[in-house]
Amino acid sequence: MSSSETERPPGAGSPAGPAGALPAVAPQLRALRRQASLTLEAAARAAGLSPAHLSRLETGQRQPSLPMLLTLARVYGTTVSELLGETVSGRDAVVRAADMEPTAAGGWTYWQAGASGRGMQALRVHVPYGSQGDIVRVHPGEEWLHVLRGRLRLRLGDTTHRLAAGDSAHFDSLTPHRIAAEDHDGVDLLFVHTLLQSPTAALCLGPIPGDAP
Repeated sequence: MSSSETERPPGAGSPAGPAGALPAVAPQLRALRRQASLTLEAAARAAGLSPAHLSRLETGQRQPSLPMLLTLARVYGTTVSELLGETVSGRDAVVRAADMEPTAAGGWTYWQAGASGRGMQALRVHVPYGSQGDIVRVHPGEEWLHVLRGRLRLRLGDTTHRLAAGDSAHFDSLTPHRIAAEDHDGVDLLFVHTLLQSPTAALCLGPIPGDAP
């Protein structure tokens, strides 16, 4: 890792916070990359990162954002829950509110709303105002989201949609997309996405040139 690298790749999380903020992420990232038989360089390329930045994530020097966790989960053919070191006993059909522990990642807060190891992942997400609003995502699969509270700005390709509480969207994830909160107190969502178990599934992150959030 070069000590002179200062560029922050698109989709990067904030610098690592206090010890214990996401204690399981760094060792899990390294273990799952090796389990997928990927070199640091190959995994970084598939995730749209520099090897130096992925190395910082694996050593706990940087904390990944939720979009970055989704990226790496797809690259390694796993789930966000496994990246976070979460274990779920069995595959219960019901997830109780008391069992939904909040997890903070890159300014977002999310709650696992479904069992791990499934073909779909269900999350309840809080997106703060101005958080990751310039990150564009492209990947195989489908996504469905439903606004619980607040107002959401959803960019799909060249079209911007504004969704209020009660509105939903269902789209092909190969359509370049990004989400941002319209209100200063953020937006709460139900979010479901398909997880394609492929170590070569690519996710591109980055701002749209010349486009304001």
